[in-house]
Amino acid sequence: MTQSVRRIILSFVLFNFTLPVFSGNLPAPVEQALKRAGVPVSAVGVYAHEIGALQPLLAVNADMAMNPASVMKLVTTFAGLELLGPAYTWQTVIYAHGKLESGVLKGDLVIKGYGDPKLDLENFWSLVYRLRQTGLQKITGDLVLDHSHYDIPREDPGAFDGQPYRTYNILPEALLINYRTTTLHLIPQPSHNSVRVVVEPASDTLFLQNDLKLTRNRCGDWRHLLDADILLDQDNSSRVMVKLNGTYSLHCGKRSYPLGLHDSSMYTFDLFKRLWEQQGGELHGSVVIDDEAPNGLTPLKVYQSPPLAEIIRGINKYSNNIAARQLYLTLGTASATFRNPPPATLAKSESVIKQWLASRQLNFPELVIENGSGLSRKERISANHMGKLLLAAFQSPVMPEFIASMPIASVDGTMRDRLSNTAVSGLAHMKTGALNNVRALAGYMLDQSGRRIAVVFFVNHAKAASARTAMDELVQWLYVR
Repeated sequence: MTQSVRRIILSFVLFNFTLPVFSGNLPAPVEQALKRAGVPVSAVGVYAHEIGALQPLLAVNADMAMNPASVMKLVTTFAGLELLGPAYTWQTVIYAHGKLESGVLKGDLVIKGYGDPKLDLENFWSLVYRLRQTGLQKITGDLVLDHSHYDIPREDPGAFDGQPYRTYNILPEALLINYRTTTLHLIPQPSHNSVRVVVEPASDTLFLQNDLKLTRNRCGDWRHLLDADILLDQDNSSRVMVKLNGTYSLHCGKRSYPLGLHDSSMYTFDLFKRLWEQQGGELHGSVVIDDEAPNGLTPLKVYQSPPLAEIIRGINKYSNNIAARQLYLTLGTASATFRNPPPATLAKSESVIKQWLASRQLNFPELVIENGSGLSRKERISANHMGKLLLAAFQSPVMPEFIASMPIASVDGTMRDRLSNTAVSGLAHMKTGALNNVRALAGYMLDQSGRRIAVVFFVNHAKAASARTAMDELVQWLYVR
């Protein structure tokens, strides 16, 4: 029997028959840690399965539908890798709407977005630079922004938790530049007994009042020791005042405080004009948001994003919500197998995800996906089915890219400070998840014999934030079991 035949038979057994699941007790160290945290076993879902084995090592409440928080990104990124391919890139297309002669555009410059999740400051600078290299120097008309590739409902960015200026609440856009983020870099200056604040990107519409006081206390949870009061100009909505109050410790060193402050159109216009002028260009008009670029225009420049395999590293290692949402929306229209016509909608993406799962014989009736990022009160999946997804991913051709996208215990991403100085350090690739009343962990680890194990641990409880030790105890128990 060939290796490929064995693999087919194993896949058929694993995913087409309902095998008896061992519903045993949690390991004693895990139960004790949960008890100390005040979290009942009934509020957790646990699943652990050695790769290649016919039955799980452990399954506790594994069929219960639970909120997985950002662990839901594993569904979105695995689907993205399989349906789009690791080399998939997003286009941003630039058109000249008017007469272009001798480097002068007598008309408008149109930028049409297709949902690039990584058109960040560096890549947007590259786009502007390459546009300048076409010979275009002067634009007499306006900058026209085409967002028509998305057809999604307008939402209140503060609806999720009342924090409209926090960057994790920034909403998807077909033309999203630098995640619409303004970063305040905090730099202690002990010689002046002050805290310097540098704004990136610089903006003529942002006004900063810095009343931070430098202390020599331990750093601790520095974010909660400062206040950022954000005031919008009543006469000019594009102008924003940020007042920084509170304290900042010398021992924190340089830190970054990102905020989503500006309207998308003004943010894009301000940044484009600044970068364009740095390249020696001229722009005489203002900004226009068009539903769709005029038909028949010839592209002046087509900019390609970095490949998906690179982008999902940011999504999973650093739990980038907005990039995950952009990827999720892309699945509805760009999948070669389950293609739908533009524009992209949430309904199309949900349909494609479910068709893809069905094509792999993965039947997850409890699955609820709202936006694909896990930043949701509605999203649900069981520990058992998240585990089945991990087992399927390990047999997939895109397995190397998928695993490499996850944080490594005590090394990087959201796992950088987890499981340090333990035997599992560097041996576990795990996606974390955190919301109010939710903590989650899922991924792969190697035990002391070199066997790879898929692990899922969900906690949905008012004291979920205290369950981190219990999760780490499970990983360490699986290593030595």
